[in-house]
Amino acid sequence: MTRSFRIGTRGSALALVQANWVAARLAEHGVPTELVIIRTEGDDRPIDTAWGEGAFVGRIVGALLDRSVDLAVHSAKDVPTDEDTRLVVAAYPPREDPRDALVCRVRGTTLATLPHGARVGTDSPRRTAFLRAVRPDLRMHPLHGNVDTRLAKLDRGDSDALVLAVAGLTRLGHADRIDEVLPASVVASAPGQGSLAIQVRADDAEAVAAVVRLDDPDTRGAVEAERALLNATGGGCRSPIGAIGRVTDGVLELVAGAERTWTP
Repeated sequence: MTRSFRIGTRGSALALVQANWVAARLAEHGVPTELVIIRTEGDDRPIDTAWGEGAFVGRIVGALLDRSVDLAVHSAKDVPTDEDTRLVVAAYPPREDPRDALVCRVRGTTLATLPHGARVGTDSPRRTAFLRAVRPDLRMHPLHGNVDTRLAKLDRGDSDALVLAVAGLTRLGHADRIDEVLPASVVASAPGQGSLAIQVRADDAEAVAAVVRLDDPDTRGAVEAERALLNATGGGCRSPIGAIGRVTDGVLELVAGAERTWTP
């Protein structure tokens, strides 16, 4: 009989949606699981501060290494590229849309029709850099919190627009809030955005065998290429670098962009 696997996850609404999705897919294969909620450094940061590299995965990785959990569900974009050699990403499941979305206080507004000097909330240097390249008049300002918190701040007038991941909005049932999906040629996606990364201990053959059933080869090829590019630049998840890969009929296409003045 397959043992029950403990899934390490953050306790945010989005993280729980993602972890429960993985648990449901494993259950379809007869693999029992239980969720273990872990509070990360990113969760403990002051509400109006940005997170550092690996802030949302460090403590979950620690629990995996000390065997408090058997597998971890991460947003792939949050996983540092210098992965511990004792761990392996056993599955990148089929990916959601990796692009960013514009969500506006005045519905139906687009990037082109945002008023001159409109306030756009984001805590991402990447999104800030790419938006300034096409709309230098926009007033970019830091806006932190989870998706629901950011939407509430938008609705109360703290900003005129937000830039959020299509995947996160979709998974949380907020796709109806999207006013425009931003083309990757305008705002290049964060490497790994839209993909889950299911991590296990490399020496846990039973966990590897259970999780690898959820792996999507095309998603893996695209995400690993994006992460390799990010690693080669010396950048991290807070760097103004975007990359989006696509595998079609076994051929990988990778499109990337970076802020012109950025250096690692």
